Amino acid sequence: MQVILLERVAKLGQMGEVVSVKDGYARNFLLPQGKALRANESNIARFEAEKSQLEARNLETRKEAEALAKKLNGEQFVVIRSASDSGALYGSVTTRDIADAATEAGFSVDRKQVVLNTPIKELGLHDVTVTLHPEVEVTVQVNVARSTEEAELQASGKSIQELAAEADAEAEFEISELFDDIGGAASDDDTPEQTENKDEA
Repeated sequence: MQVILLERVAKLGQMGEVVSVKDGYARNFLLPQGKALRANESNIARFEAEKSQLEARNLETRKEAEALAKKLNGEQFVVIRSASDSGALYGSVTTRDIADAATEAGFSVDRKQVVLNTPIKELGLHDVTVTLHPEVEVTVQVNVARSTEEAELQASGKSIQELAAEADAEAEFEISELFDDIGGAASDDDTPEQTENKDEA
């Protein structure tokens, strides 16, 4: 299907371009969302008549998006999830979860603006793209952790594997200290018996 774009669409074209797309893509996405019109004579004439208004509106929304981008770019949002000891999530972090975390932090982000190339299925820091406008994208960081404390440690640069290794080392140290105490107590107990045995001999 031939359509005329009413705004820039990533990997497709700029505003005003006539492009060929699959019928389903046009019917299910471009046309209902007002991103394009069928490329027929009346719609092309309509676009030409409204072009200056569309460009002015595009410029205005782009300026708003750029202002938000300055504040949002590089921000980090914490998402708390349950996960296994190895760091694998029970489920995954969705675009809605990220949009909700950004909104809680005071940013107006819709889940449709969040771009996830692959699902987030493990703990750690993940870079995510947010498309605020067809011409404005920013990168935010999503800190997926099991607790707020763990999120703070991850933010300071420690990975889940390092945290787990530290916890294991600490546990081993405590166990070895415990065995040293038990061993010491046992040798103290042996002393009177050993002296009695010596006396009998």
